[in-house]
Amino acid sequence: MKVDYIALSVPIFFILIGIELFYDFYKKLKYYRFNDSISNLSQGIGSQITGLFMKTALFFGYKYIFENWKLFEIPDTIWTWIILFIGVDFFYYWFHRMSHQVNALWAAHIVHHQSEEYNLTVALRQSWFQSWFAWVFYLPLALIGFDPLMFVTLSAFNTLYQFWIHTRTIKSLGLLEYILNTPSHHRVHHGSNPKYIDKNHAGTLIIWDRLFGTFQKEEEEVYYGITTPLASWNPVWANLHYWAELWSTAERADNFKDKIKVFIKPPGWFPEKLGGFKPAPEIDVEKYQKFDSSFSKQVFFYVFFQFIVALISASLLLFLYFKLETATLAFASALTIFALLSCGALLEKKLWVKHFEYLRIVLSILGLYLFKDLAIFNILAISVIIVQIITAIWFYYLQNSIIDAPKISSV
Repeated sequence: MKVDYIALSVPIFFILIGIELFYDFYKKLKYYRFNDSISNLSQGIGSQITGLFMKTALFFGYKYIFENWKLFEIPDTIWTWIILFIGVDFFYYWFHRMSHQVNALWAAHIVHHQSEEYNLTVALRQSWFQSWFAWVFYLPLALIGFDPLMFVTLSAFNTLYQFWIHTRTIKSLGLLEYILNTPSHHRVHHGSNPKYIDKNHAGTLIIWDRLFGTFQKEEEEVYYGITTPLASWNPVWANLHYWAELWSTAERADNFKDKIKVFIKPPGWFPEKLGGFKPAPEIDVEKYQKFDSSFSKQVFFYVFFQFIVALISASLLLFLYFKLETATLAFASALTIFALLSCGALLEKKLWVKHFEYLRIVLSILGLYLFKDLAIFNILAISVIIVQIITAIWFYYLQNSIIDAPKISSV
């Protein structure tokens, strides 16, 4: 049986985020902003939802090679687990490094780097499409003969390990800094400072960066985010904006060869006609300003409520998806993403959300018909109808306060 360790760890993630948030509030560190954190967590929810449509295919891709082309019969011993752990971490390093050095891969991975804050919610800010190609980098392990379930387990551990290093509250781990990927090393990785870009690609072990020349110690203050800020809380646009930029650049290229190069060259590469390679700019400390948006207390509580509803909806999908028809799963997934889209639009005070939110409410109620065969249908239907009635009434009184709202403290 294949266990989804990431999904099972979600409650622990939120407990740890809560602890860090309390510490941040107690120490007045201001590492958290409500709009940024909601954006980060929305990306995480979206990543898990879109991943539902590829989980089986990706697992069986590895499994097929293992069962048909494996070179060796490898016994299940402690040494096998240790060697596979090192192998998973090694191939993760190269997948991660290539995701920063090939535009088409960076277009997916960029989502993880968009936040201009650095806290535990950033760990959950994941691309909706990255896992669709990441698995290819690990296929040599299947060819060698490492069991698929062992691979899934250690791959999940590699991912889980990286959650806690997305923090500014831990400064240094002494001698462990020479071996492990630590918060200090990973802060560097998320920096938009030119000296920090494309450094410290490690998963668990920092030794790969030290061996292959991509290590950088944390020295000057780290400015987080990407060199051209996203400047949006829209979760869908966050996953598509760099693709749009690449497509626009390719359209302006003179010849077919340059059009292809746009997608396979490193970020910053442009055809000579468009100015050639453009290195990352130095940080202008005096002019540096994070993207932010104002919102009223009413919007704050409404967005928080809708986010919790979306989180519950996504959690149910993660544990019930195998019982749903593909069309039903797709519909429920779309509604959950629509809720996250509304949250972002409300935080940006987009006018179109006034119509979109009512459409979402109607679709949520009408779509209940698709779930009529579930054992929990009655409870589900009553819960959804109650929530959507509350949402409709609440939003009716809220909508006039969306535009020109006074800013509140964002923690």
